[in-house]
Parts: sequence; structure tokens; C-alpha cells
Amino acid sequence: MKTYPNKERYHEILNQMSPQQILEKVFELTELSRTALKAGLKDQYPYLSESELNELYLQRLYSCHNQNY
Repeated sequence: MKTYPNKERYHEILNQMSPQQILEKVFELTELSRTALKAGLKDQYPYLSESELNELYLQRLYSCHNQNY
């Protein structure tokens, strides 16, 4: 069974944060993830135009979206 030694510390930190701080962190991590996705697509498909990259980015973003909502 896999153990996660930092999980307890992670929960301690979250419990010390206010709801607003947690929400701000969520937005920050979302933006970081989207930036990384864009950079990865640019590296993987350097021959695509900016509009083609944006279309691919939106397709990938949509495919990652939880369809249960």
C-alpha cells in the first residue's frame, strides 16, 4: 500500500487557511495548470499557428472537464 507522508501536513495547512485563502489558492493552481498546458502544447506542436494552438488548448481543456456537473 502506498503511503503519502506529506498528506497529514497538507491537511494541517489547509485547516489553518481561511475559506478565502483556500479559494485564492485554487484559482492560483488552476491558472498554473492552464499555463503549463499551453506551454506543453506549444512545445509539442511548434508548427501550429496561435489560433490552431488555442483551438487545441480549448479542446484539451474541455476533455479534462468533469462532465458530471
